[in-house]
Amino acid sequence: MKKLRKQIITLFILTFVFSSLSACQSDPTDSHVNEKQTIKIGYLPITHAIPLYIEKEQIKSQSPFNIELIKFGSWPELMDALNTGRIDGASVLAELAIKAKEQGIDLKAIALGHRDGNVIVTSKDIHNVKDLKGKSFAIPHKFSTHNILLYQMLKRDGFNYKDVKTVELPPAEMPAALSEGRISGYAVAEPFGALSVAMNKGKVLFQSKDLWKDSVCCVLVLRNDFIRHKRNTAQEFVNEYVKAGKKAELKDSYTYKVASKYMNVNKKVLDLSLKWISFQDLKLDKKSYQELRKYMIETGMSKNPPSYTEFVDNSLIDKVK
Repeated sequence: MKKLRKQIITLFILTFVFSSLSACQSDPTDSHVNEKQTIKIGYLPITHAIPLYIEKEQIKSQSPFNIELIKFGSWPELMDALNTGRIDGASVLAELAIKAKEQGIDLKAIALGHRDGNVIVTSKDIHNVKDLKGKSFAIPHKFSTHNILLYQMLKRDGFNYKDVKTVELPPAEMPAALSEGRISGYAVAEPFGALSVAMNKGKVLFQSKDLWKDSVCCVLVLRNDFIRHKRNTAQEFVNEYVKAGKKAELKDSYTYKVASKYMNVNKKVLDLSLKWISFQDLKLDKKSYQELRKYMIETGMSKNPPSYTEFVDNSLIDKVK
């Protein structure tokens, strides 16, 4: 009897131990199989991020992931959140993302935000580049395509970068600064260029395509650890992003409706802004990146920007059907 009781107790202990081990070894994600992944993407309220806005609005309830768009008031704030991992990705100035990569932040550019769409806006008394000599000219950030466009414009007409007084201003402040005469011109993401023109306070001296065709400006980046660990979600995200870009290119009433939800802009301004910009073919090709890399070195933004393969990951966009 004692022997039988001992065998029962031993069997009970073994059963308990094995069931505990089995629980420990089970996949911890099993209980979250039906739980959607949420991608946190940072943005500034600009025309260049319209494909993101449309993707957010187009995501269906049956989609395997959610997008949480997080608005920032400045590029430094956005980059701090991206660099510290508080967001998974962002629509951001290419040069800022490249500098972050150069400094050890593992980011990957997975698509363009747009093509072209930047303008050099000046006060009406500026008729040529020569008229800007000695005047104040605003850019949103030292590390921006807008700064490169200023450099290219001056160089093309035989002037030096130091021939103008470059100042950094938040994009939303630039139209007022031009109207008040505090600056004589600026280059910035849309719709802030169109705003001055639509208000009849400024004019377009150059479009970006006049100075640098197919210039790289805003890019969509993801943290590389997100791509590695959540590959399927990253792929679905890019699939829908490409569809949204095609929808944005229609530039119809739906585009305005969605953009107005994320940007404080009237239809006249947005219509003008959309005339200058393209959302076709949002793949970042090697030739365009190499040109950007060359300009970053030439302007002193970077001594050795990351190579194309180090910074760009087209493996996701290449699989979009």
